[in-house]
Amino acid sequence: MTQRERMDAGLIYDPIDPELRDEQQRLLEMLYDYNAARPSELEKRQQLLAKMLGAVGDDCYIEPPFYANWGGKNVYMGKGVYVNFNLTLVDDADIIIGDKVMIGPNVTIATAGHPILPVLREKGLQYNKPVHIGRNVWIGAGSIILPGVTIGDNSVIGAGSVVTKDIPADTVAVGSPCRVMRQIGERDREFFYRSERIDYEELDC
Repeated sequence: MTQRERMDAGLIYDPIDPELRDEQQRLLEMLYDYNAARPSELEKRQQLLAKMLGAVGDDCYIEPPFYANWGGKNVYMGKGVYVNFNLTLVDDADIIIGDKVMIGPNVTIATAGHPILPVLREKGLQYNKPVHIGRNVWIGAGSIILPGVTIGDNSVIGAGSVVTKDIPADTVAVGSPCRVMRQIGERDREFFYRSERIDYEELDC
């Protein structure tokens, strides 16, 4: 079995295999061009994003700088995704991001891990597990999402959280490790922040 086949199967493999490194280098060149594009070159950024990512829906935007091990090749975005500054994607395995997801600044989403056994880590070996983020999720600034995690639709991950396990849909979760605080419910229909009411008459929704 080649190192590529081992990587794709989620097994322990050698990430410095020459074939893998050559492909990574090519993809990182495009990522460099994306980050170097001027703010006025929005069309250029969108064209590069379409080439870099595994899939990208309409109306997606990633604010530079943006970092990804594989230049976003293993990232699949739905429609209307917005990403703020300094997103870091360790995209050695698939990262699936649903429609209308919002990602705050300085977020890390990692799919790569290393064996606990010291003799294996000494050899620089790793394994990868995919991350799934559901539709309409909000990930707060500075959060870290670890390999193999799934976050359900509509959930909110509080700023600075370290998400080590799956988070169910329609919940607010926060902390290190990240835990569910509460369900999203009726009070959220009335208040948008503490005791401040949502002025529906002024909103188009």
